Amino acid sequence: MSHFFRARSSDELLARHGERYKSLVLLVVGLGTIAGVLSTTSFNVAIPALGRHFALGQDQVQWAITGFMGAMTVAMLPTPWLLDRLGFRRLFLGAVTLLALASLAGSLTESFSQLVAARIVQGAAAGCLQPLGPLAVMRLFPAGQQGKASGMLGFGIVLAPAVAPALSGSLLDHFGWPAVFLVSLPVCLGAGLLGLRLLPAAAPKARQSFDWIGLCLLTGATLLLVESTAALHHSGLGSLRTWASFAIAAAALLLFVRHARRNAAPIISLQVFGQRNFSLGCVVSFSYGFGLYASTYLIPVFLQDALGYGAGQAGATLLPSGIALAATIPIAGRLADRLPAQWVTASGLLLFGLSFALLAVFGAGVSYAMLIAVTILGRVGLGMILPALSLASLRNLPAHQLGQSSTVFSYTRQVGGVLGIAIAAVFVEWRLSVYQGLASGSSAAYAEGFALLAAIFVLALVAALAMRRDTLPVA
Repeated sequence: MSHFFRARSSDELLARHGERYKSLVLLVVGLGTIAGVLSTTSFNVAIPALGRHFALGQDQVQWAITGFMGAMTVAMLPTPWLLDRLGFRRLFLGAVTLLALASLAGSLTESFSQLVAARIVQGAAAGCLQPLGPLAVMRLFPAGQQGKASGMLGFGIVLAPAVAPALSGSLLDHFGWPAVFLVSLPVCLGAGLLGLRLLPAAAPKARQSFDWIGLCLLTGATLLLVESTAALHHSGLGSLRTWASFAIAAAALLLFVRHARRNAAPIISLQVFGQRNFSLGCVVSFSYGFGLYASTYLIPVFLQDALGYGAGQAGATLLPSGIALAATIPIAGRLADRLPAQWVTASGLLLFGLSFALLAVFGAGVSYAMLIAVTILGRVGLGMILPALSLASLRNLPAHQLGQSSTVFSYTRQVGGVLGIAIAAVFVEWRLSVYQGLASGSSAAYAEGFALLAAIFVLALVAALAMRRDTLPVA
C-alpha cells in the first residue's frame, strides 16, 4: 500500500500516464477545490435554522459564513511561500486533511462559538486550496488550451455546488444543521487518495524567509474591514467605532504598501500590479466576488424568509440554475480560447447583474417559473465569467509571477466575498428593521438587497470593459 501511494517525480508520472496526466492532475486539484467550495455553498441553507437554534439574528449568524470567508481570505496570503516551502503535493494534501478534520469537528459542536471556530479552520484549509486551480491551469496547459482546461476545472467546481443546496436542505430537514458540515467529507477523501497517487514529489528549492510583518498587516486590514461592516449595524454609520475600524484598516493597508516597497521578498509583491489587465482584473474579481458570495447568502434566505419555502424546497428550486451553470462553463471556456477573454467576462457580468435587477423588480411577487428563469439567467452569466476572468487577468503574465498573481487574484475575490456577505446581511437586517410591521416589509428589504448587488455588477462591468484587447492567445 505504501508503494502504491509513494510520491513520484513529474517525469515518472508523465511517462506512466502519458498526455492524460495533465487532465488527471486537474481532476485532483478540482476535487480539492470542490471540497472547499462545498464548505461554503452547502452551509448557506442552514442560516435560518442556525438563527432559530441559537436564537440569533442574521447579523450574528452571518459570522458562521463570514468567519469562514475571512479565514479563507487570510489563508491565501502565505500560499505562494508555502508552495515554495512544502511543494504542491504536501500543501494540497495537508489542506485537504485539515478541511476534513474541521468538517468532522464542526458536526459535533454544541455551541455557536465552537461552530464558528470550526468554520474558521475550514476556511483556512479552503483558502490554501483556492489559488491552486488557476495555477495548475497556467502551468500545465499552453495558451490555446487554457480556456478549455479552465472550463473543465470550472465544470466540476460548479456541478457539485449546484446539487449541494438540495442535498444540504434535505439533510437539514431530516438530521438538523450538524449534518450540513459533512457534505464535503466524501470529496475530501477522494481528493486525498487521488492526490497521494497522482501528485508529484516536490523538487528542491531555495528557501526564503517568511514575511510575517506583511501577513500581519494584510490580515489586520482584512479583519478590520469585516469588523467595520458589522459595526455599521451595531453602532451606525456616524459612530466612532465604525469610522475607527475603517481608518485603522486603511492605515494597515497603507503600511503594507510601504512595507512591500522596502522588503526584498514581501508576501505580495507590488510588481504584479504593473500589468494593466491584471490590475483591472483584480477590480473585477473583487466586485464579482462581492456579488457572487452575497447572492449565495441572500437567495436561499430570501426563498425561505420572504417566499416561505422550506430548506429542502429552497435548495431544489436552485437546482435547475446549477445545472445550467455547469453546462455553460465548458462552452465559455472554449469561447475564451477563441475570443478576447474580457469580452466573455463582460457578457457574463451583464447577464449576472441583470438577474439581480429582475429579482429586485419582482421581489416577493416573483412567480415560480420566473424565479427559475431568473436564477438560470444569472448562473449562465456566472458560467461565462468563471473560466474567462482568470484568463483575461493572468494569461499574459510571466511564469515567475504566476504563483503570487494567482493568489492575489483569488485574494481580491475573497475579500469582495467577505465584505459582500457581511454587507448584504447587515443591509437586509437594517431594511427589515425599517420595514418592521409592514405586510410587504420582508420582500421590500430583500428587493433592495438585490438592487445593491445589481449596482455592484455595473461597477465590475465598467472595469472589465476597460481591459485591453490583447489577451487573445496565439494559435
